[in-house]
Amino acid sequence: MDRKGVLYVVATPIGNRADITQRALSVLGSVDRVLAEDTRHSGTLLRSLGIGTPLLSLHEHNEQVQVEPLLARLRGGADLALISDAGTPLISDPGYRIVRAARQAGIEVVPIPGPSALIAALSVAGLPTDRFVFEGFLPAKAVARRAHLQALAGETRTLVFYEASHRIEECLSDLAECFGAERAAVVARELTKTFEQVQAGSLAELNSWLAEDANRQRGEFVVLVAGAEAAADAELDAEAQRVLKLLLAELPVKRAAALAAEITGARKNALYQYALQHP
Repeated sequence: MDRKGVLYVVATPIGNRADITQRALSVLGSVDRVLAEDTRHSGTLLRSLGIGTPLLSLHEHNEQVQVEPLLARLRGGADLALISDAGTPLISDPGYRIVRAARQAGIEVVPIPGPSALIAALSVAGLPTDRFVFEGFLPAKAVARRAHLQALAGETRTLVFYEASHRIEECLSDLAECFGAERAAVVARELTKTFEQVQAGSLAELNSWLAEDANRQRGEFVVLVAGAEAAADAELDAEAQRVLKLLLAELPVKRAAALAAEITGARKNALYQYALQHP
């Protein structure tokens, strides 16, 4: 029986090239082709590592049409390595279509683990990591982004987002508006690179920190936000809930929670979270 090839899913550095693993070097140097999101970018990386394996382009715009030709190569015995521009493939990057198709075709798919901005940020953020939810990139348009964040405001797990430099100000501003300015959060910028920064504070404090220096708005960002306080219902008695619901019929959530806190003496944050969880 003819040997089928293997599809390797290979993590590459997110910034510091010294983070490449020995296993990744071995695989990238021995496969028949490397599937790269941006062949120019990845070509520079591979040459710097002394690897001359030919590259094939695989990105979000051509992945669907590339699946069958790549399966044909794998069925023919070729070994392929899938990489992204940085970090672990498929994490907010293309690749799941070829991985899914290869598995369905009986092709062996082997992970070569390594750097991931998501995991690197979680490891140093100082926020709970026993349960978290990764949301990738938020919608680019403001209305859609805020609607998405409102739906997540009651999430009790640590939330992790990726964000681009040209939207980081809007992202933090919308997070403060939708989650509350006092919610704890962390901004991790340019991880493993020369100008790496990991800044913790409330969302209000992080908005101010970002605005203080234009250089802090450059680079690639991971934004981590503490989950909402669990069981806001348990903190509110029936009267506080009743008053809040009456106010919500006439006022925006933030104003209704503040006014209900003044009237009932309940904690404003608990009222705010209750309102978000009971639209």
